[in-house]
Amino acid sequence: MATVSRKKKFSLKVLSRNPEDYRRETKLDIHKAPQNPETYLHPFTLGREYQRALNATKLERVFAKPFLCGLDGHRDSIQALAKFPTRLAHVLSAASDGEIRLWDLSNKKCVSSVVAHDGLVHSLCSHRSGQFFLSTGQDANIKFWSCSEEGQIGQEPVRTILNKHVYQGIDHHEKEDIFVTCGQSLDVWAGDRSQPFQSYKWGLDSMHHVKFNRIETHLIAVAADDRSIMLYDTRGGSGVQKLVMRMKTNALSWNPMQAYMFTAACDDFNLYTYDIRNLRIAANKYEDHIAAVMDVDYCPTGREFATAGYDRCVRIYSVTEAHSRDVYTGKRMQRVNHVLWSMDNKYILSGSDEMNVRLWKARASEKLGVMKPREKTAFNTAETLKKTFKDHPEIKRIARHRHLPRLIYTQKKQLREQKDAQKRKESNRRFHSKPGAVPFVADRTKQVVDVKD
Repeated sequence: MATVSRKKKFSLKVLSRNPEDYRRETKLDIHKAPQNPETYLHPFTLGREYQRALNATKLERVFAKPFLCGLDGHRDSIQALAKFPTRLAHVLSAASDGEIRLWDLSNKKCVSSVVAHDGLVHSLCSHRSGQFFLSTGQDANIKFWSCSEEGQIGQEPVRTILNKHVYQGIDHHEKEDIFVTCGQSLDVWAGDRSQPFQSYKWGLDSMHHVKFNRIETHLIAVAADDRSIMLYDTRGGSGVQKLVMRMKTNALSWNPMQAYMFTAACDDFNLYTYDIRNLRIAANKYEDHIAAVMDVDYCPTGREFATAGYDRCVRIYSVTEAHSRDVYTGKRMQRVNHVLWSMDNKYILSGSDEMNVRLWKARASEKLGVMKPREKTAFNTAETLKKTFKDHPEIKRIARHRHLPRLIYTQKKQLREQKDAQKRKESNRRFHSKPGAVPFVADRTKQVVDVKD
């Protein structure tokens, strides 16, 4: 009887490793040792990581040198700053004597300048193409200026629009050839017309600041002298909403990533973020300034914004935090009128009364230039450790510590005492009054007087 032989299945287990896990970048590097990630094998991991987070926080404060340079050359206080949507290195600044300068941030030098207006320049904005910019001044003129790729400004304006009234603010549309001005009224201009094709007016007082929404580009927000913020839609013939506040709004800025959110800088030392779908309560309130907040500008990611204060300092806030994560100031720095966040999310510019435009790093301890892969890995690891242990008392104290001028320190302490006394007084009134006679009012609604549709 014949037998049938069957072949047995043969399996071979092979160890497979990724060469990147053990290969050195150079011959001088140390050998990478494999590590078992099991927790029970590393009982001292938590303490070791805490110490690494503490060292990383200390090193961050050691290397925190945010000031890069001062762009001097103006002969009067800075009144306006503007950036180009298509360029990273070029920035515009305007002074009270009517001079406009274009700066090259890569060389930290002034490329060209022009005397644009008789008297101070109220506002600047760049054209959507990046080849022109617009200016308004005390001489009641709107002027268009050409600007080459090298940064040379034409010595004569390309176009001039004469007006009866002085315009305080100007901004250009993100996608279309439309720009808007504000003064005695809100005027919308298009193309080569010498007259606005649409005008809005809501109330008797003049308007001093205007901004187009960068996402919903038909929306316009305006700050007026009667303590109000007005919202307009260019597709309609009248205003959409009007928010009346207790104190005047000096400037506002739309969030570039969230279409319905904007932040207002007010005279009550605070900033408020609003959702236009519900203006009766602020989405967030930001404190720490000890004087009026003069300007605000968002970073391109929409997660942070920078503010300019009458208290001679620049502060950086996270959108989700009520207090600033950093503060920049200098010994010779006077009140800051304007602030600007660069398009590459790395630099902040401030213009102040002592005729200087200052250039700061957006992250004070960040290393400028190209980073090697190992440096990036070490930096990311340190950031993760700091975020993990950020609520520990010692790390929190070191991360928050700043050397501030005595004036800011004492005024901040005095404001804190005033707020505590006010809360204590309200609590005593509530305790000695009939239940419900003194209701609880949230801080984010106290500044709202009225909302009109």
